[in-house]
Amino acid sequence: MARSNFTVEVTRVRQLTERVREYLLSSVDGRPLPEYGPGAHIAVHTVSPTRGLIVRHYSLIGGTDREDDPRDTYRIAVQRESDTRGSAHIHATFAPSVRIEIGPPVNDFPLDRRDARVLLIAGGIGITPIFSMARSLARRNRAFEIVYAGRNRAAMALHDELAGLARDAATFHYSDTAGVLDLAAVLARQPEGTVVYVCGPVPMVEATHAAAKALGWHTGRVHSELFGAGAPCTPHAFDVKLARSGRTVHVGEDASILDALGAAGVPVLWDCRRGECGLCPLTVLSSDGALEHRDRYLSDEEKAAGDQMCICVSRTQGREIVLDA
Repeated sequence: MARSNFTVEVTRVRQLTERVREYLLSSVDGRPLPEYGPGAHIAVHTVSPTRGLIVRHYSLIGGTDREDDPRDTYRIAVQRESDTRGSAHIHATFAPSVRIEIGPPVNDFPLDRRDARVLLIAGGIGITPIFSMARSLARRNRAFEIVYAGRNRAAMALHDELAGLARDAATFHYSDTAGVLDLAAVLARQPEGTVVYVCGPVPMVEATHAAAKALGWHTGRVHSELFGAGAPCTPHAFDVKLARSGRTVHVGEDASILDALGAAGVPVLWDCRRGECGLCPLTVLSSDGALEHRDRYLSDEEKAAGDQMCICVSRTQGREIVLDA
């Protein structure tokens, strides 16, 4: 699925916490940017002189209160992970007047406004899509509760904005003093029919699903998105050879095969970019290293066979892979 990138300009930078910065991205000609709903994200494309193409995905916050941002502006928040990650490059180089390439909004974590009762759960930087949902519900005077967990108040981006927006509907959990959030207790006290939207680290999301299952909830009542869900190993760069076209495309540490092929103008199918939809798998003809399957689409048997991979999330441990494309 071809979706053209476009240029935006950084118009404001705000430090939210020691590690998190908010960026306002505006259209360069003042025209409205593509519309989106709560839970949507954009792909931010940038190039490092040392690491090459960097593509990162960030949720669109929409505003800091009940009023939406102007139609020509997107608002994102970027948490700096380390000196060797793409987020560090963004923190070091994104400043007012800098122009960058982004993809159009994609929403794999949509809020269903028909839900009668909603519980929002956020952990750490997972607050960004959850905050956009809280804004939408508050503006429509819909019943909801939001639980936001983090190390402490100073480390929690949008803490005060959420307190002002959600008021009595918001509960803040500080793990420095209160320990791990008891998600089973949070879910157990919910009224019948409550629908949950949770975003945060893998353990939090998995614990939420496990708690719902233990309570006998239908699986459709918990919607989730993972932040910081990467594979345990550190990605490295490699080359992709395309057997049919004869082209070779370099895949950097901070980009997926799908990102690299798209940047090189190679047409490929995709939809979710999360290894779930099944549109992007390509046939693997050879690889000089083991495949790292990070998707949730292929079966264990298909992954073990090693003859296909979801190029939006999966990689090779080798230096060269040949795909039938």
